[in-house]
Amino acid sequence: MLPTADINGRYVTIHNIRNTAYRTADDYDVRHYDKTFDLEKLNLVNFIMAPLPEVPGAAHTFMSFGFEGGDHVAISVEIRRQQGEEFSAARSVTQPYEIMYVVGDERDLIELRTIHWLEDVYLYEGNASPPEMRALFVDMLKRANKLSQHPEYYNLVTNNCTTNIVRHINNVSPGRIPYTHQVPFTALADRMAYELKLIKSEGTFERTRELARVNELAYIHRDQPDFSARIRRPDTPAIAQRDSWTQDSRR
Repeated sequence: MLPTADINGRYVTIHNIRNTAYRTADDYDVRHYDKTFDLEKLNLVNFIMAPLPEVPGAAHTFMSFGFEGGDHVAISVEIRRQQGEEFSAARSVTQPYEIMYVVGDERDLIELRTIHWLEDVYLYEGNASPPEMRALFVDMLKRANKLSQHPEYYNLVTNNCTTNIVRHINNVSPGRIPYTHQVPFTALADRMAYELKLIKSEGTFERTRELARVNELAYIHRDQPDFSARIRRPDTPAIAQRDSWTQDSRR
């Protein structure tokens, strides 16, 4: 099911939000639901990156948006796979995949990568004002709507997860991200975001990246109803302290 959104002023109703229950990477129940969000309550944006060990220099990147009350919606630009189909960088050139926007729960997208695909996942808090967050969220949903009507092909260099995020950010803030060598090499996306001050810094890039890794917390809290809150750092808006949760889970 492709996600779509009805955008009516400050309210956005998203259809087909993915909420998959995973037993293993190959054994899962795909579920979808619809939900209405109040844009005035959008108060957090995160940039998420998962390096791809099988493709040197590549990573998967996606965005997540947080709302007052604890709702989080992730938007991920991906290939539209047939059942059982695996991604192949070589095939993406010779036999292109369709591209799609997955709109889903954070638990779905992050659990899949950290626990079942055993990828490192880094969650960075974005530097953006509430109007910028709202504009970015709406811009990405409009693109999802467009793709539901007018399919496009994924391209490893020009139409991938990161190039689409770059376009969305530049749509909201023209010229914010220059097209440099870092854009096609998606494994450099978090360093580029750090250098451009698109994400909050914790000192050096290395320290910022170390604190952004969520694999341990995603595993510890995989069954918690407030999964999204528990994988975040204690100074993130509107959530309780991560360190105390981690300590409690180990008692």
